[in-house]
Amino acid sequence: MHHSRLCALLIDCNVADIDQAALFWAKALGRPVDYEHPGTHGNYRMLETPPDEPIVQLQRVDHESRVHIDIETDDIEAEVRRLEKLGARIVSRLERWVVMQAPSGQRFCVVRVQRPGFPKNANRWD
Repeated sequence: MHHSRLCALLIDCNVADIDQAALFWAKALGRPVDYEHPGTHGNYRMLETPPDEPIVQLQRVDHESRVHIDIETDDIEAEVRRLEKLGARIVSRLERWVVMQAPSGQRFCVVRVQRPGFPKNANRWD
């Protein structure tokens, strides 16, 4: 048995200046950039996250700009196996997460638990 839930929306930005992109999205979404968050470093910027809402994080990337989701789980391997049974495939395994692709072509990540209150509002999978 394991749990999983929507964790975050990642805004992948193919830009030279991630701070400029972060300021645009902060103003567009009404969520200030959280410069004190540990997730704000290098090519990453976190926006302030209200309680019980998904994280919004920006990352500077080399591929085309797009948005992807992260699914957080208390058992990454079990969640990856569950999603593979649904037709997703593994694109790459990184140190702390797995990049997958849905049968419809969208990429997403399976990550360890990121938000407080887990497994509140999470699905339970047997």
